[in-house]
Amino acid sequence: MIGGGFMGRAHSNAWMKVTKFFDLPYDVNLKVVAGDKNRLEKFADNWGFEEVSYDWRETVKRDDIDIVDIVTPTYMHAQMAIEAAKNGKHIICEKPCALTYDECMEMAKAAKEAGVVSYLNHNYRRVPAVAFAKQLVEDGRLGDILSWHGQYFQDWLLNPDMPCGWQMQNEYAGGGALYDLGSHSVDLARFLVGEPVSVTSLHRTFIEERPLPNKEGKGVVDVDDAAYMLLEFEGKTVGSIEVSRFACGNKNANSFAVYGTKGAIRFQFQRMNELEFLDYTQPVSEQGYRTILCTEYDHPYLKAWWPSGHIIGFEHTFVNAFADVFSAIHDGAEITPNFEDGASIIRVLEASKKSAKENRRVFVNEII
Repeated sequence: MIGGGFMGRAHSNAWMKVTKFFDLPYDVNLKVVAGDKNRLEKFADNWGFEEVSYDWRETVKRDDIDIVDIVTPTYMHAQMAIEAAKNGKHIICEKPCALTYDECMEMAKAAKEAGVVSYLNHNYRRVPAVAFAKQLVEDGRLGDILSWHGQYFQDWLLNPDMPCGWQMQNEYAGGGALYDLGSHSVDLARFLVGEPVSVTSLHRTFIEERPLPNKEGKGVVDVDDAAYMLLEFEGKTVGSIEVSRFACGNKNANSFAVYGTKGAIRFQFQRMNELEFLDYTQPVSEQGYRTILCTEYDHPYLKAWWPSGHIIGFEHTFVNAFADVFSAIHDGAEITPNFEDGASIIRVLEASKKSAKENRRVFVNEII
């Protein structure tokens, strides 16, 4: 693993649990964690890594490493993933994939040429309720898809005294809420309804300067705090995505609604074990949303977990994802989202940036 912090903890927990709950043809050995010298020893000891390294380039060359797991800030992803691929390592990478569409394509090319599995961790696909929503769409229960509406709201930047970290600087993050949260919303839209072909966007930065982390002066915030997108998809589907890190009262409110000719679904991650479904083919007198508690053995991933009715949490989505990674490695198959999917996502986000800057509708294929 390269990196640590919040995502490092989430990934490490998943590595420790995945073979305990899923029947997999591999054992997991947490060999090395590489990254920031100031915190690695404690991190490695707590999560069971055998060694600590301060040179990730040398680490990814080791013969006893099979998978490289990248949980660093976005601007580091491309160089690390490409180097790992050149050394024949399977790769897991946190989202968003990279800073630009070009970087993502370079990552995808390196993984393909090396013949390794690349997995981009948009973990919300591995929420059982979301995976079940995918089944309903594919089974035609919603009919022809008319519209997608995604929202991802948080409020952690409302405090103007929050330091100006890397997430608020374009050269390190690529974008603000657009990249941080919008990458998830675009991924879910692609997963459930299809490929966006055009974007019309409005972005806003509410606080343009923040204290530097060392409290010596101010840093310029040059990314969006909120982004709003109107989307056209392949076919006749239309939709919208709204993302903000300034939506007071929302801690991690990732939600979506899909409307079709035969039905509709609604999902809110803060109630992640539930999916709302409306069957429009029923008589009008019987129509209404019903809440499905997605905890049954025949719901996706649930055979590995608890008895019926026992809910799972955020951390389980990472375990589900890593189980799928192992299956892809064993079967010599691709897994989604991969780096090519990451490129498609960033392409939409770059189109959104272009639209907001030029105040016009932008076709995604303009980004080349």
